[in-house]
Amino acid sequence: MAKELQDAYVIDACRTAFGKARPDGFFALTRADDMVVKVIRTLIKRNPEVDPALVDDNVWGATTQSGDQGLTLGRTSAILAGLPVSVPGYSVDRMCAGGMTAINNAVSYIAMGMADVVIAGGVEHMGHHPMGQGADPNPRFIAEKIVDPSALNMGMTAENIHDMYPELTKEMADEYAVFCQQKAKKALDDGHFDDVIIPMTVWTNEGWKVADVDEQPRPSATMESMVGLRTPFREGGRVTPGNASGLNDGAAGALLVSGKMVETLGLKPKMKAVGYAYAGVQPALMGLGPIPATEKVLERTGMKFDDLDYIELNEAFAVQCLAYIDAFKMDGIEDKRLNQLGGAIAFGHPLASSGGRLVAHLAKLFDLNPKAKYGITTLCVGLGMGAATIWENVK
Repeated sequence: MAKELQDAYVIDACRTAFGKARPDGFFALTRADDMVVKVIRTLIKRNPEVDPALVDDNVWGATTQSGDQGLTLGRTSAILAGLPVSVPGYSVDRMCAGGMTAINNAVSYIAMGMADVVIAGGVEHMGHHPMGQGADPNPRFIAEKIVDPSALNMGMTAENIHDMYPELTKEMADEYAVFCQQKAKKALDDGHFDDVIIPMTVWTNEGWKVADVDEQPRPSATMESMVGLRTPFREGGRVTPGNASGLNDGAAGALLVSGKMVETLGLKPKMKAVGYAYAGVQPALMGLGPIPATEKVLERTGMKFDDLDYIELNEAFAVQCLAYIDAFKMDGIEDKRLNQLGGAIAFGHPLASSGGRLVAHLAKLFDLNPKAKYGITTLCVGLGMGAATIWENVK
């Protein structure tokens, strides 16, 4: 018997601060699963109307599923967070889109009427698990020329986009990056993340500290400071530490519920899922993934790009954002719809957690701009993919 689809709502979303993935980063001695537990407990504590026993599933993305990110993180984090033993959980991996995929899976559960309450998000401790750790790519990829060797190095894929679009210069990428830092500084100074970033007490080599501010932002960045930065992916290249996201540690997640649960519990949702899509591109041009993913979800939902009031685009590299701007004929880097609170070049990109960050930041934009109607969260994914989800403001 066919079932009528349910609406799926985000009730709350939050994240840890994002630390630098290095020995002196404030999460260096903190476990990834403990960061997930902090997010889960915060979502439950901030929404007392939702009895933890009502949670139907706990879904978490992680790119490297071993060590403190292994052992079916969704289930172990539910137990560690003190959720009832009746709450199941599982893990997903879509690399950078792991958290977004977890959240989209939650949307599908709810839409199909198979769940009413789901916690979902993503985590990545890149200090414990460097990108590609433990991976063993099949030698056929290179031997049989299935993919270009550069496809296995994300920075090189960004250089490839510069090659493909020579009009997208290093200077333009640097300008984009500086503007990102400026937007992030303003948002932080205005207190817009006070209820998005959740403080976490952590043990460090210098004793106990409270991790409540992202370590990555460089608010003093200028075009002059971008000159002379190393180009680690290619001699004489254009991708630098200044116009790319960092290597980071962090977790981000959301509490999603059905329309029925909104009415039953008298909840006040932040936004409603409209639709989502994934798309593939040439692996060596990984950063272009958000373009076809955005086109696909717009087509599937019967919407147009101009219907979107806000675009939360993960900034793995500035050049991919420049390509996105051109593809959709946006009003340059200062387009008011694009990453108004700053992006990953400022905040960092702990791989699978970034989808949750995008959702939390879009929800904040909707809070600040109640007249806004629709927004999209979108990001590129390793080995040539893109993910995109459209949300409706219901404030």
